Amino acid sequence: MARAATTSDVFNAVAEPRRRQILILLLDRERPVTEIVQAIRLDQPSVSKHLRVLHEVGLVRMRRNGRHKLYQTRADGIRPLHEWASTFERYWSSQLLRVKQRAEQMAQPDQKKSTIHKEKE
Repeated sequence: MARAATTSDVFNAVAEPRRRQILILLLDRERPVTEIVQAIRLDQPSVSKHLRVLHEVGLVRMRRNGRHKLYQTRADGIRPLHEWASTFERYWSSQLLRVKQRAEQMAQPDQKKSTIHKEKE
């Protein structure tokens, strides 16, 4: 089965580690391309390509300020990723609860033994 183009949806867009790095960098405020280039140590054409992909799928917004383009992560665009990942969060929470219950069950005989041992002393 052929892989979808990286610009087709948010999942394919964030499959690239540099794009995830850019999204994290742009969380707190708008940044110009030159600042992104310096922060992630990647050449400007590559950063621009990644920003274009992220913009096309709605993960970043772009605003012009004179000749400069300022980018920032769009929280709304991240929503499909969060909703999908939350499915696994529920699974892991359930799994961790079962592990905790099992550990507590296994610890109970030890607690009884230590109580009996203390009573004999």
